[in-house]
Order: sequence, then structure tokens, then C-alpha cells
Amino acid sequence: MTVRPAHQNVPLAQRLAVVLQHLGRIVVGKEEPLKLALACLLARGHLLIEDIPGVGKSTLAQALAATLGLKYARIQFTSDLLPADVLGVSIFDERAGGFRFLPGPIFHSVVLADEINRAPPKSQSALLEAMEERQVSLDGQTRKLPDPFFVIATQNPVEQIGAYPLPESQLDRFLMAIELGYPDAAAERELLAGGDRRAKIADTPPAADAATLAEWQREAGDVHVAPALLDYVQALLAASRGYANGGGGNSDAGARRGLSPRAGLMLVAAARAWALISGRPMVLPEDVQAVFGAVAGHRLAGGARAGAVQAQALVRAVPLP
Repeated sequence: MTVRPAHQNVPLAQRLAVVLQHLGRIVVGKEEPLKLALACLLARGHLLIEDIPGVGKSTLAQALAATLGLKYARIQFTSDLLPADVLGVSIFDERAGGFRFLPGPIFHSVVLADEINRAPPKSQSALLEAMEERQVSLDGQTRKLPDPFFVIATQNPVEQIGAYPLPESQLDRFLMAIELGYPDAAAERELLAGGDRRAKIADTPPAADAATLAEWQREAGDVHVAPALLDYVQALLAASRGYANGGGGNSDAGARRGLSPRAGLMLVAAARAWALISGRPMVLPEDVQAVFGAVAGHRLAGGARAGAVQAQALVRAVPLP
């Protein structure tokens, strides 16, 4: 008789709750952004964090990789960064008499693209194929990236000096865009009393590994979505296009464009992951509403904050099924 490991007998929602607890000890007072980040990873998406320096963006990325037992790499995006610094380069090996490929930091399961909008568009575009197709094409060869593969990009507000705004094609590669914001008074006091939170990352035992996470991602994809729920998603997509065209009864919405069908697919995937974290076998309208701002905001307008406001207006305008 095969004996199953003890952790396999624990309900998945409880195991995911343990992951969130570990993250919460490092990134204090940010329960909703942490849950969104985990849902983004379970939905096989990529995460964009837009906020001012010093609020824990890179700490969140490092903590997520350590808690899930994934290989982590950080790329500091600067004005002189080259695509080869991200993807890798082929060098001539005199002993072998041929070229040998040296993989870049993109070949890790969790890649932090820190201050991505500090680099020029050519360097930003080095991530496009990797994020969409999970592979890298160089020197006539296609190299697969690890599975799972997750990009967390941080960017400073676009009004800061030396920032290159991300093009729409790059923004659309991110399933979610979130803000961390300032901590509340209690969380800030805990931070001040506890010192640097990065020191706690090394002491955090992994709650999963790459194989376990891949299984969780498959389970998230199997969460049931009823036809009525898809009707609700379609209504949100249609309303966003009405707002983008100045319709929908609110010409002040200010959206530059409506949500694409691909955005709808990502919305359903994120809602499935949110339902899985919440311990539900099917997606409810509140799951869609919980992730809608993070999924739709950066696709509706420039900046996560302005887009999230428009997304909430859409949620209020579209009746529940």
C-alpha cells in the first residue's frame, strides 16, 4: 500500500493559507495584495507592481519565491541594460571549437524585473516572448523556460524622472497590476520594531516546490465556471468597451480602450485562482469582482491606480447575474 505524504491529506485551501501566512510575516499588513499575487501565480500569469520606492515591492518577489521553493533571479533594469543581459549570450569556447550558450537570469522560475520602466524599450522587449510563450529564441534556437515561470516587474510612477512608460503590448503580458501603498499605523510600527524584513526570508521554510506549485496551477484551472458566470464576465467586457467609446452612460470614464478577449480569459483564470484560495470548487461573482481591478486596471488606463478606479466603476455599473 502506498502511503501518501501527510501534507497531501491537508485541504489545499489550508496549504495556500499557510503560504499567505508565511508571506504575511515578511510583507506586513498587505493581505489583499499578497492574495492577489498568489492568485496571479496560480493562474500562470505575470505580476506588475507599480508604486513608489521603499514599500516592499522587491521584498514581495523574493518572499514569494522563497516560500514556494522556486529558483529566483533579480534583474535591475537600467538605462544601459542590454537584451543579452536578460536573455543570455553565446560565447566561443576554444576547447570545444564552437559556441556555448550562457543562459541569462531569465532562465529562473521567478524573475524580478526591478524598475522595469527605467530601461529603454529595446531592453523591455526582451521579456515579450518569454512572458507570452515561455521560451527564448536566440541564435536560431528556441530554448524553453522553466515551468513554472513567473515574472514580477516593479515600476516607479511614470511621472518620476528617467522612466520609460511600458507600451500596451508589454502591459498586456501582465495578468495583474497592483499597488502595495503605505502600511497602516499598526503594520508600520511592527516594521519599525522588527527591522529589515528581508532577514526573515532566509528563515522561512518553503511551503511548496516547483512540482507542487504546478499541481496547484492545474487544480486552479479545473475550478468550475458556470455559464451564468461567463455571462457576467462577458457583460463586464462589453461594458468596458462601451466606456472606452464614451458610452455606457458615463462619458467621464476616460478609458483609452476596452478589454480584449484575452483579457477576459485572464480574468476567468484569475477568478478561478481566487476561488481556489478561498476554498471554493466553483467561481462566484464575488471572485470575479475581487480580481477585476487588478486584471483590468492597467488595460483600461495608464497607471494601476487610475485604472482600478475605472474598473470599480464598471463593477458598479454591471448588475450581478
